[in-house]
Amino acid sequence: MMTETYGKPQKIKLGYIPLLDCAPFLVAQEYGLFTKYGCSVSLTREVGWATIRDKMIYGELQGAHTVAPMPFAINFGMGCIPVACISPLVITLNGNSITLSRRLYDAGVRDGESLKKEIDRVRGKKTYVLGVVFQYSSHNFILKQWLATYGIHPERDVRIVVVPPQQLTGHLKSGNIDGFCVSEPWTSCAVKDEEGFCVAISSELSPGHPDKVFSTTKQFADEREEELLALTAALIEAVKFCENRANLGAVAALLSRKEHLNVSQSVLMTALEGPFIFSPSKAVNVPDFLIFSRDNSNEPCAQKAGWIMAQLLRTGSLRDPALLRTSSAQAVFRSDLYHKALKKTELENNQINHTNELVSS
Repeated sequence: MMTETYGKPQKIKLGYIPLLDCAPFLVAQEYGLFTKYGCSVSLTREVGWATIRDKMIYGELQGAHTVAPMPFAINFGMGCIPVACISPLVITLNGNSITLSRRLYDAGVRDGESLKKEIDRVRGKKTYVLGVVFQYSSHNFILKQWLATYGIHPERDVRIVVVPPQQLTGHLKSGNIDGFCVSEPWTSCAVKDEEGFCVAISSELSPGHPDKVFSTTKQFADEREEELLALTAALIEAVKFCENRANLGAVAALLSRKEHLNVSQSVLMTALEGPFIFSPSKAVNVPDFLIFSRDNSNEPCAQKAGWIMAQLLRTGSLRDPALLRTSSAQAVFRSDLYHKALKKTELENNQINHTNELVSS
């Protein structure tokens, strides 16, 4: 299965961003799931989503943990050269939250309605700045949707800037930004440090939206399909591991390591297990805050692709409606590869179970 160089297996390089939802990649490596399916994988922690995008385009990474709209944006040449890119697996649904600064709280802001009043109060004197992690991301879509709900125009009334996820809390503290939309654990870190408070979560604003996916180039998928299926099969097992509540402590311990997120396990568990802490005085159990694997959440199906493409059109990111056709969605979100990989996991585990039965008998 493995491509070889001078007789040695060639490592497959996969990138990830230090976020709670990179857990399946770390689990697949830590617990030998990539090895189980015959893959030699090197995981690299990257700075931001644009870095991951560019490294995939130019072949420095064979695949990556990406925001769900990224493979579509790469295909359409949005902010980059167009390259055929695909996703065989949805890693997570939901998981994002909108955070505002302690300074806004002190100014009387508690929600979208009071934020609108504050923006009107300082109009002409100050423009509030909000951070998102990538222009073509569910974070940007959901933040703009939330703002518009309260009559705040996302292009005229505020300024939205792109900041790598792990840098958002620092910029919030220093006053460079006044809020952000991000995946965990960075909202929880801001709340813990009393630098911000959460005003909305994506599982309530857009329930079931695809957030992170496993992406690669179509060239890699075509030329090394067996290896791609093996990687996907390993990640299918990993997302199931992360969804199992009995494993959440182990997941938090793995993520908390210095070389990964370098965040305390207790902070990570607020989103993994709950209750989710919106502010020092508000904690709520949110069962669907972050979904790794249940109710067919991992299939990159037409419905999930449709949500992404509709958001690209709604926000003006995609200006050619002709691209919003079924064939485009199916070319990017590859449910056919997902089902092949799923079948691979079933065959592999059936074989293991059969072998174990023979040994025990």
